[in-house]
Amino acid sequence: MNTISEHRCFDGIQGYYAHASAEIGLDMRFAVFQPPQARTGPVPVVYYLAGLTCTEETFVIKAGAQRIAAELGLMLVAPDTSPRGADIPGETDAWDFGVGAGFYVDATADPWSKHYRMYSYVTRELPAVIAAAFPADARRQGIFGHSMGGHGALVCALRNPGVYRSVSAFAPISAPMQCPWGIKAFGGYLGPDRSKWRQYDASELVRAQPFGGLILVDQGLADKFLAEQLKPELFEAACRGSGQCLKLRRHGGYDHGYFFIATFMEDHLRHHAAELSA
Repeated sequence: MNTISEHRCFDGIQGYYAHASAEIGLDMRFAVFQPPQARTGPVPVVYYLAGLTCTEETFVIKAGAQRIAAELGLMLVAPDTSPRGADIPGETDAWDFGVGAGFYVDATADPWSKHYRMYSYVTRELPAVIAAAFPADARRQGIFGHSMGGHGALVCALRNPGVYRSVSAFAPISAPMQCPWGIKAFGGYLGPDRSKWRQYDASELVRAQPFGGLILVDQGLADKFLAEQLKPELFEAACRGSGQCLKLRRHGGYDHGYFFIATFMEDHLRHHAAELSA
């Protein structure tokens, strides 16, 4: 692992790092905020998955999370959103597929299957790197994210309830099998067999296997992607049908951007702190 830079922040350390990923087959970058409590022992760790076009820097710079994380003693980890430098023809042609748009799946279709393995990277390889290099308590892990990353967080938590003890999302792509972004990504990364897509659709997963703990979701009602791409009502209905405890909060006037995320970031971090300390 290589340290790119480290910065004093709210008496903790905000750092940027890179490592050679065996899962991705390329170098991957990630960011870690270590709260001041990490100087005296392991602390709970919460992973944040960013949305389309973002990098490992987006959350760190825009979300305003470090102050509350320092107060609560939470380590925050933010990976990149896709492989970089795979040199696959067409991977930079669209903003919603390829570079910056890994969708947190393990691709099975050529030519994406060699490098686009973000699900396994996020759920297996990156936590192992964090556990080896930082004072993170692997028994107390949470995950959250925004938009494409909200989709990823819900999927990772629902498929690994023993690994993640808390989960939340901002404006997640809640039913990707039923929206243009998801259909494009799944068709490209996973191929035309829609039965393979279900393992990465939170609304499908929660019907079969509820998370168990409370899921917190915030959604802005002025979000231009709400009706066509996000479809939180489908996830809400699926949770209701399976008995999953969901707190879905709808906020008038808020859009899809980081001003919305920053407004409710404290609520999400306190949600994770409470669940991880229970």
